[in-house]
Amino acid sequence: MDGAMILEWVLKSAFILLFMTAGFAYTTLFERRMIAKFQARIGPNRAGPWGLLQPVADGLKLIFKEELIPAYADKVMFVLAPVITVIPSLIVTAVVPWGGVVDLFGRKVALYLADVNVGLLYIMAVTSISVYGITLAGWASNNKYATLGGLRSTAQMISYEIAMGFSFIVPVLLAGSLSLVDIVEAQKKIWFIFLQPGAAIILAITMYAEVNRAPFDMPEAEQELTAGYHSEYSGMKFALFFMAEYIKMIAVAMIFATLFLGGYHFPFVDQIPVIGPYLGPFVLLAKTIVLLFGFVWVRSTLPRIRYDRLMAFGWKVLFPLSLLSVLVTAVVVLLVK
Repeated sequence: MDGAMILEWVLKSAFILLFMTAGFAYTTLFERRMIAKFQARIGPNRAGPWGLLQPVADGLKLIFKEELIPAYADKVMFVLAPVITVIPSLIVTAVVPWGGVVDLFGRKVALYLADVNVGLLYIMAVTSISVYGITLAGWASNNKYATLGGLRSTAQMISYEIAMGFSFIVPVLLAGSLSLVDIVEAQKKIWFIFLQPGAAIILAITMYAEVNRAPFDMPEAEQELTAGYHSEYSGMKFALFFMAEYIKMIAVAMIFATLFLGGYHFPFVDQIPVIGPYLGPFVLLAKTIVLLFGFVWVRSTLPRIRYDRLMAFGWKVLFPLSLLSVLVTAVVVLLVK
């Protein structure tokens, strides 16, 4: 290990943090503009050219808002819960590759922060932590609606993360590795979504439940729980929950693109002379934006489903189907080998 390598890691970590935080800000603007299109209205366009400074205005508003802590809340947990929620969202993409190995300033540089041989296990472990923040936020608020929101989030995560875990096993079986770099390289000729579309659909559905987005926004459910687990939060603490939700949207979109859509690969792009090997990050970004549009589209068109039906769908439909997809994939892989 030399000084240049340490500098390389620091720069890559800083890039990931800046990308995720800037991505969060402009994903909110993207969503508001797209929903406005779906609802045939204009949307935010006053702050800066084309409304590009709207996220800055929203951030300043939240910074200067008064922050309140309920009198009977557990103050330590109340303050820590937003932090516990946002940190896993920021670090989960550390193992997602944005490109291959390229020449930069005469040095071979890998376009990913870490290539660990248990990359998918890392993702599952880190994504599971954020639910603690939501549950603690609900409990620490000492508010019955917030507590119900936290409990709903816990039950939802347990129900859907099992199906999500089985969906993760399918690309592992197809690539023969838990490393996300190996999984992307195994899709150089054909994306896994074409080999196992069923597992891809199940993973896409569980992704919506993982980030508590419509139609699975049960922990918030304004009409039932008055915003649920974050009812008592305001100012920057509320902004951290908001930030965690949108960063998780970006993260799960990148993970889905990596597992089933070929990651940074796209037909013929790497064959472009000179610049081809450097286009991997732009390919992954384009796939992520398309998947984020899917989040907005679903939110704009589908109503929230009833809670008991949500749980039944998770345990009676997604769980057996995800198990079946793993079984079928394993048998086919064994027969082919």
